[in-house]
Amino acid sequence: MEEVFKYIIGLGAAVMMPVIFTVLGVCIGIRFGNALKSGLKVGVGFIGLSIVTALLTSALGPALNEVVEIYDLQLKVFDMGWPAAAAVAYNTAVGAFIIPVCLGVNIVLLLLKGTRTVNIDLWNYWHFAFIGAVVYFASGSLLWGFFAAIICYIITLVIADMTADKFQTFYKDMEGISIPQPFCAGFAPFAWFINKILDKIPGMERLEIDAEGLKKKFGLLGEPLFLGVVVGIGIGCLTCTSGEQLVDKIPYILGLGIKMGAVMELIPRVTVLFIEGLKPISDATRELIARKFQGAEGLSIGMSPALVIGHPTTLVVSLLLIPVTLFLAVVLPGNEFLPLASLAGMFYVFPLVLPYTKGNVVKTFIVGLVVIVLALFMVTNLAPEFTKAAQDVYANTGDAAVAIPQGFEGGSLDFAGSPLAWLIFQCSYNLKYIGAGVLGVATIALVVWNRIKIINDQRAAENLK
Repeated sequence: MEEVFKYIIGLGAAVMMPVIFTVLGVCIGIRFGNALKSGLKVGVGFIGLSIVTALLTSALGPALNEVVEIYDLQLKVFDMGWPAAAAVAYNTAVGAFIIPVCLGVNIVLLLLKGTRTVNIDLWNYWHFAFIGAVVYFASGSLLWGFFAAIICYIITLVIADMTADKFQTFYKDMEGISIPQPFCAGFAPFAWFINKILDKIPGMERLEIDAEGLKKKFGLLGEPLFLGVVVGIGIGCLTCTSGEQLVDKIPYILGLGIKMGAVMELIPRVTVLFIEGLKPISDATRELIARKFQGAEGLSIGMSPALVIGHPTTLVVSLLLIPVTLFLAVVLPGNEFLPLASLAGMFYVFPLVLPYTKGNVVKTFIVGLVVIVLALFMVTNLAPEFTKAAQDVYANTGDAAVAIPQGFEGGSLDFAGSPLAWLIFQCSYNLKYIGAGVLGVATIALVVWNRIKIINDQRAAENLK
């Protein structure tokens, strides 16, 4: 069974997701042709997103490596990016069984009215497998690994429920959809808390600027496309050590700028494919559940955050944070992680942040700044355990994606930088039974609170009929 799951996961998201969503579509009553079309659009969306992010990393990677060499930056935690994290996640005993285990937990919680999210974002189950795998390798116990993964899954479902209404209200064409992805979910409480503080600062209301407002106020200068070009040119200039070299490298610098602009322009266009592919599946799933289960009204279908990463505010803030993140990585005392490959995952910080900041660029940037600072320290802190897991997977599989250069430790912003992952690891590994008890009680309390809210919402809806 473990080998079967490893083979399926090894197909990659671009192949795995069309197959899954085609089968799922047929099972929920969609005609085969329409289900296949939806599945293929999702697959094409993943390929498109992979191409765009590969463009980002292939363009930025060499430039940033030059900057590292020029300024002699000594940071020992090597950025392996999300492919390495996913490989670690799924090439373990935890990862092999994480999908059926988590689906079972989801069904139980739905029956108990502990959640209203039906999580069909199967590809992103690797996030739960990742935290489980890291705890497993750190503790040597498979039970501890599954405990961490299941706790992470349950908390993520509750956060998805808590953020669903705001998410559906803020984003267009997202009715009945929630985001049960733990990397995104981990930043939602920060967004809520920081936004509350910012609202109390005098004069903050004058800075109510969204991405569309930037365009109106600054014209071309406020366009994500133009900002991408500017940031790309700026990073290209940092690779020059003299005025003569700057002149010689003008074609390279301008080319880097155009590539960064292309990334900013193409991501929103790619996300349209996800919406076109996933929306019919989401609608049909919700209709089926409403027909088959009493009191199913109000259920949300858990989907990938890739649906909304093309929002202009996400693009603008992510782009602005790239050079800021690099600067912080160098100057923050105690940080040992230099993000390179992980920068492509910067967009995924914000899908559940924007509904709280209402797309305000200034507020979103401040939230992003806070979480990035925390993320750098958390990746540094988890690096020894991440390295242990990656080395074991590499020894067993020979997968080049998890190979760590000699003399370095491994890390990735794309989940190791998640507050939720870090907290669960600390409680389940370092604090052992006490931490597990705290996690267990807190998780049960969240589920009970969520159940009460769900029941009250259902009663209110019935009274309105």
